[in-house]
Amino acid sequence: MAYQTLLYEKAGRIARIVLNRPERLNAISLDMPDELEQAVAEANADGDVRAIILKGAGRAFCAGFDLSPGLLTGPPMGEWDPTEDYLLTTTLARKFMSLWYSRKPTIAQVHGWCVAGGTDMVLCSDIIIAAEDAQIGYAPARIWGSPLTAMWVYRLGPEWAKRLLLTGDPVDGRTAERIGLIHKAVPADRLEQEVEGLAQRMANIPVSQLASMKLLVNQAYENMGLRTTQLLGSILDGLMRHTPDGLAWRRLIDEKGIRAAIDARDGPFGDYSAGRR
Repeated sequence: MAYQTLLYEKAGRIARIVLNRPERLNAISLDMPDELEQAVAEANADGDVRAIILKGAGRAFCAGFDLSPGLLTGPPMGEWDPTEDYLLTTTLARKFMSLWYSRKPTIAQVHGWCVAGGTDMVLCSDIIIAAEDAQIGYAPARIWGSPLTAMWVYRLGPEWAKRLLLTGDPVDGRTAERIGLIHKAVPADRLEQEVEGLAQRMANIPVSQLASMKLLVNQAYENMGLRTTQLLGSILDGLMRHTPDGLAWRRLIDEKGIRAAIDARDGPFGDYSAGRR
């Protein structure tokens, strides 16, 4: 099929899904989760493919959801329908989780910024390899959000998950490897080589073995209540966007633009784009 927000490439036994909105730092539009799910399904349906690589075009992996004024900001509080909101957030979480439930292993190749909704996507991958200077964080933990896929605690354990979600602080690739958020961090100029090498090693194994080993590990997390935690994360995301503070921040986006809203959120912390001036 033809994709509008990503590229789907296949070479030998490896499929590559490339987020392709580089002019917006691959910010997530409403179409992107649909196309991600479709691309994962395409790779799973292809008998030749044995491993899937997820990466981003341009300067960053993904800058989160596209919060351009009027986009993904929803109706005024008086018109908020919690049930409709719940259906949206749980649907988005399910589409990101297509990477987790893929029968074929998924490897995320992270460079530049990977923030907010970008982390919802990446943390659903089986293995994450990042550039040492990549920046990974969930800034909406400060205002207006909750992780839809709720994978932080399952990768980090409670203390580091709380450390990052109670501050919204980002970590670089080296730190992400040290605390166990990702598998490995490598110099940026070696990132593609590292990811391709691992995918090629996986591609030497029969699909039935790959699916079985992945299922064995995933089921342990299902037994720990992963789906229930994600349900709560999806509900809390809607609630956090409709608190008085959340509504005020949303109005700031529509009235003064995303730059002003980001400055208000991140300026006191001196990080993300507010820290690069």
